[in-house]
Amino acid sequence: MAEEIYDLRKVLKDLKQVPNQYHETNKEIDPNADLAGVYRYIGAGGTVMRPTQEGPVLMFNNIKGFPNSRVLIGLQASRKRVGMILNHDYKTLGHMLNEAVTNPVAPVEVTHDEAPSQEVIIKATDPGFDIRKLLAAPTNTPVDAGPYITMGVVYGHSIDGTEEDVTIHRMVLEDKDTIGMYIMPGGRHIGAFLKEYEAQNKPMPITINIGLDPAITIGATFEPPTTPLGYNELQVAGALRKQPVQIVRGTTVDAHAIARSEWVIEAEIQPNTTMQEDVNTNTGFAMPEFPGYNGKANPAVNVVKIKAVTHREDKPIVQTTIGPSEEHVSMAGIPTEASILNLVERAIPGKVINVYNPPAGGGKLMTIMQIHKDNEADEGIQRQAALLAFSSFKELKSVILVDEDVDIFDWNDVMWTINTRFQADLDIMTLKGMRNHPLDPSELPEYDPAQIRVRGMSSKLVLDGTVPYPLKDKFSRAQFKKIPNWKDYLK
Repeated sequence: MAEEIYDLRKVLKDLKQVPNQYHETNKEIDPNADLAGVYRYIGAGGTVMRPTQEGPVLMFNNIKGFPNSRVLIGLQASRKRVGMILNHDYKTLGHMLNEAVTNPVAPVEVTHDEAPSQEVIIKATDPGFDIRKLLAAPTNTPVDAGPYITMGVVYGHSIDGTEEDVTIHRMVLEDKDTIGMYIMPGGRHIGAFLKEYEAQNKPMPITINIGLDPAITIGATFEPPTTPLGYNELQVAGALRKQPVQIVRGTTVDAHAIARSEWVIEAEIQPNTTMQEDVNTNTGFAMPEFPGYNGKANPAVNVVKIKAVTHREDKPIVQTTIGPSEEHVSMAGIPTEASILNLVERAIPGKVINVYNPPAGGGKLMTIMQIHKDNEADEGIQRQAALLAFSSFKELKSVILVDEDVDIFDWNDVMWTINTRFQADLDIMTLKGMRNHPLDPSELPEYDPAQIRVRGMSSKLVLDGTVPYPLKDKFSRAQFKKIPNWKDYLK
């Protein structure tokens, strides 16, 4: 019997067998703000406006104005669900991804006939073509700049074709054949490739792949230094699944597409050309971003011209997310945990037991590190670990250090540490004038003119909640008797 190939449909088929993890509805939904508005209550989590909660993934089968499409939201909006999807303990997913990134499995090219994503081909030159009427891309709020592709993996290559990369960007549908793409300065390899094309004033061919196995979307969010320029993160997904990701040549562009996507947009990023992100709405906002605030519309996003759209024949799925939801935490936070573990294990092996990037920081701004000290000579190693975390991921803003008896996935346990193993005058470290994420709204020069000279700068914080090693015996938790058969009392 042939090995079943991982894609979004296989993942959903498996997930449907797990109680309370999948739900679908045939009730009509408007993708313009209503869809995200509904899921906010059902399962978005993260830093989304309250009330929200952790809930099931939701498939909308009846999208107003799009009879031939479905929209899926929230697939990764639960760390426990991500663990189920990747067949791994949710508490050690960072370790799993670290193992995958260091033991990559390269993608394999298949033919057009073997690629479900190319079952239907629609060219931008076809009469009546309009991406806004074809792709059911939702808006998250009524003031969004337009319908956004929030879960599209951009696949491109260097101008000489020797290096490939995949990244995720926010992309707004601007016109019938035009997408506005925000490429954060200095943060993505696609941006580095684009500079090569712009130097020769040539358009950069790309594909935008939508509706994917979560192993791909999670792997695609790795960044330097863990995955250097030219490291194709599809190799991470291949390692996670122990089978190579299938790719296929585009039908109209010189770029690869992911063969088992639900949708593929074949396009070109125009060289040295930008446009106003909210040109159609002039609201001043783009979409809600991971810190929980509406992102400001960028006055100069890259212009992407569509050449063709390909998709599966059987009611293809548009996968989407809410910017501040726990889904972003899964995609951005778990690879960041892996990156931190990768660096600290090389620098100070055996001292960092585990790492967690919680929803409070959107997966990017905060890390909790579980520290092991062997003897008095290890005192201070915990703060060295915090500095290593900052060096491995410049967008990190806060680090909380705890001992190995603390459950880093339990906020009550973490805050118990800060209240009983922490003195503010001794255990706070601040680092001033450092780089951080430009979407943090506190990073305004007006907020702190002395330290924040330009947007994207920040001070950084370390809260050291570890017990000084010589005092370890004074901080032993109350010990309870171990009862092996405790579950019998629940029967």
